[in-house]
Amino acid sequence: MTIQLSNIDMFFQQHKRGEATQALAGLDLTIAEGEFTCLLGPSGCGKSTALNLVAGFARPTSGEVLVHGQSVQQPGPDRGVVFQEHNLFPWLTVWENVVFGPKVRGASASAYTESAREQIRIVGLEGFEKHLPKQLSGGMRQRCSIARALVNDPGMLLMDEPFGALDAQTRMVMQELVLKLWEQDRKTVLFITHDIDEALLLADTIHVMTARPGTVKQTIPNTLARPRNYDVVASSEFVEMKKQILGLIRTETTTAIARGE
Repeated sequence: MTIQLSNIDMFFQQHKRGEATQALAGLDLTIAEGEFTCLLGPSGCGKSTALNLVAGFARPTSGEVLVHGQSVQQPGPDRGVVFQEHNLFPWLTVWENVVFGPKVRGASASAYTESAREQIRIVGLEGFEKHLPKQLSGGMRQRCSIARALVNDPGMLLMDEPFGALDAQTRMVMQELVLKLWEQDRKTVLFITHDIDEALLLADTIHVMTARPGTVKQTIPNTLARPRNYDVVASSEFVEMKKQILGLIRTETTTAIARGE
């Protein structure tokens, strides 16, 4: 599925002071079908706002958001979303969380059972189907969130800093899991991150955003060969691309700090 954001402006009203904060300004972004794209930028630059617009959780103040040529009006099962926090229902088991979406849509058990079992197997949670979220580690909870998104067989995955709260070792395992899943199905992925290494490891294309109000400062095609694993971070090509992106991010972060953001 393709994604297109055209000339997006986004304002948030500050009700207490009666002022409006501009999150995005003239954002233009096109993501091809099957492309793994990362949005990278300083804190508060509107990365998550852009994802929420594609997910249908918000509407732009002006501009147009299209998914596969259709205007986005609301959330839908064609767009699987994984957040930084797992957002699992704490009173439901792993199995019940994974099949929640199909059940709410009225699908019969026969329509989703096989897919749910397969997704649980793929993310390595076989044997934990009856566990509650509180009985799982942070990485396991995020794996359950990914299985819950994938059971609907969405055309795309929207991932909002999904590994930001994990320790470094668990994050590495989760990144390699996402690489494996993408290489199997080649779904369109929009991935939000503040981690340059993560973006270089995962993405086909990296869009570096400006400080708020956010727009694309520079688009960087990732020339690192696929398939990838963590060995790539030691390559000279990786290091050179990281230096380039770090310079862009440093400039925008300095701008944001100078404005007191």
